Order: sequence, then structure tokens, then C-alpha cells
Amino acid sequence: ESLLDRGIHPTRIADGFDRACAACIEELERISDVVDWSKGNLDALYTTAQTTLNSKIVSKHLVKMAKISVDAVLAVADLDRKDVNFEHIKMEGKVGGSIEDTELIHGIVVDKDFSHPQMPKVVEDAKIAILTCPFEPPRPKTKHTVDIDSVEAYQRLVQNERDYFADMIKKIKESGATVVLCQWGFDDEANHLLYHNKLPAVRWVGGVEMELIAIATGGRIVPRFSELSEDKLGKAGVVREISFGTTRDRMLVIEKCHNSKAVTVFVRGGNSMIIEEVKRSIHDAMCQTRNLIRDNRIVYGGGSAEIALSLAVSRAADEVPSLEQYAMRAFSSALEAIPVNLARNSGVSAIETVSQVKAQQVKENNPCLGINCVNADTNDMKKQGVFETLSSKLQQVQLATQVVRMILKIDDVISPDNYA
Repeated sequence: ESLLDRGIHPTRIADGFDRACAACIEELERISDVVDWSKGNLDALYTTAQTTLNSKIVSKHLVKMAKISVDAVLAVADLDRKDVNFEHIKMEGKVGGSIEDTELIHGIVVDKDFSHPQMPKVVEDAKIAILTCPFEPPRPKTKHTVDIDSVEAYQRLVQNERDYFADMIKKIKESGATVVLCQWGFDDEANHLLYHNKLPAVRWVGGVEMELIAIATGGRIVPRFSELSEDKLGKAGVVREISFGTTRDRMLVIEKCHNSKAVTVFVRGGNSMIIEEVKRSIHDAMCQTRNLIRDNRIVYGGGSAEIALSLAVSRAADEVPSLEQYAMRAFSSALEAIPVNLARNSGVSAIETVSQVKAQQVKENNPCLGINCVNADTNDMKKQGVFETLSSKLQQVQLATQVVRMILKIDDVISPDNYA
């Protein structure tokens, strides 16, 4: 607004911001470092995840949460293509326990239990039938009613239903399935027959969960019993039911799947709000880990990168003879807001600390110097091990510039009060 008040046209301001953004990108690539990591040396990935989680609700369990985030990403990553498919990572939460009880499960967790309390709680070397067809006799889709006028007629009806159920169970047994997952419900008659035939079953499994289970186990979703065959069964090393303390809550865990690239982060917490916050925190750490896998260049944190960018934009502005110089200086000043707020939140004199760090960066020609938030022996973020991915920082600068350009294109805001 101060630039507009000076009479500088919005287009000139936007052009100045573009020049400043280009100077920032050039400086970021200059000051970036390359970190080497491999499957045998994951320290860089763990450090990145810890930096991301340091200010989150999970900071008390920093090391464990960072390990869960990195291990989850590596479990589904294609390192040859440097690609990570987040669709294979499921985040599941259950109220109860503490954040420390959060764990990574190499498989799928389903918020369901076996349909009969006496069914076995653990099935090893499971062959899973994934059904989307209802486990019940077909219902007539008419408004007519059927009157049963004798005991024999009722018995024939019951026997027909039993024969129908028996035929469905026979097809499941012939396919070689040892566990049945059904998207629909089934009544007590079907439940009893499944238990009697030693077929552990789960009902009312959601569509998204069915797809994940099919991907993880290498099975096919079967829409009709007539299509069920052995080659369409999913395979898992263990299917087990877990319970939580004295509560009746139970969940199903499918582990050692045919496709190992499917994992679940099982989050625990005192209430649903904490669980959702932990999920967001772990997701942020996983995104940073993914960025480092795609591009292993980093910049250092603690406001050091922003101060280095501010200095670089100021130097670039000195070489611009036109009005864009004022926009570039405003851009440079805005970059200092991040280290200023970082210093203020750390309880130190914000303006004085940032000024000292700026002068120190220029004097020592060291872009790694930042705000010492943890009262360490040095404010060199490289020695403190505080860094973030270069790709993330580039996106932040470019997106912020694009948003400002978009706002500058708005001539006026029409509000309903103007027409009152």
C-alpha cells in the first residue's frame, strides 16, 4: 500500500516483485547444499523430518515421529524414479492412549472387527475374498407381498434361504479363501453359517478401504459370487484383530501383504482434536521427506535463508535504475518478517537480533547464520543441523509472489455496504 500511495502503478510494482523473486531463486540455488543419503544412511531424512516437527504438538516425541514419517515414505517410494505415491499411505486414528503409542503398520488397518465374537482373532497366511456383493438371498423388487398359509410353506422358504447361503459359502470354500471381507452387511443366519464353516468374516467395510486392501494384498474386488476364484484372492501374512484395554473398541490389522508398498500410520491420542493435529504434523514431515527424495538440495533454517535472500534482493535493487527498485526494496524488507517473528517468539529482541545476524552474514559471508532460538553455542544453522528442502523454499517464494501479483490486479472491492 505504501508503494501505491507513492503513485507507483500496480504493474510496475508487480514487475519489481518478479525481479525480486528471480533474484531470490538465483540466490537460493547459490546458497543451497547437497545432502547425500542412501538406504544405509538416513540421517539427513530424519533431520529434515525433525526440523519440520520441532514446532508441532508432537515435539515431545520428536525422534519417534520423525522415524515413523521417514519409514512410511520410504516404504512406498520408488527410489529409481524418485517418486512417492501418498495414496499408498493411510492415516488412521483411534481415541485413547497417548501420542507415544502411535505406530507404523506395514499393512492396512480397518476400523472393523470380525462379525462373530467366537471367530479366531488371528489368521495366518490369509487368503482374502474381497466381496462387494450382498451376502443374502435376492429380494423381490416389487410391491407385492407373499402370504405363507402353512408350516410347510414357511419351512420351504427357510430351507431355500439356507440352501442359498450354503451355495455362497460353498463357492467361497472352493476358491480357497480363509477370510471374507464384505462391503455389505449380513444377518445372523449367514453369520452363524460362516462361523460354523470356520470362515472369519468382516462386514460393512467401506469402499475406499476395500480398494486399499485390494492394492495391498494383490487381490481383486469381486462383484458376484459366480466370479469368485482363487486367482482373485488377496494374500496377507497375518490378519489379526486388536482390542484397546477394557473398551469394546476393536480394529482389524492386515499385515505382511502381497504388495508391501502399502502402510498405515496408526495414530493414538487423548481426543479427536489431538489425533487430527498429529496426523497433520506427520503429513507435513512426510511431504518434506518426499521433497528431499525428489531433490536432495537443502537450505538452512532459523531465518538464515530469508536474511540471505533479503540481502541479495537489496544488492540486486541497487543495479535497477527504474521505479521497480522501490518494489524490490519493499520485497527485501518483507522477507525479514520471518526471522523477526522467529526472534520475537524466542523471547529475544527481534529488531536488534535480526540486525546483528544481517551484519554478521555480510561480514563473514556465511548465509547459514540465523536466529539462535535454542540458546545453542552457535547461530550457524549448518552446525545446529536445522535445514529444509530447497524445493519447498522455492515454492514458498514463487507462490507468495504470484499471490501478490494476483491481488495487485484487483482494481476495487465491491461490498454490499456500498449499495445499502
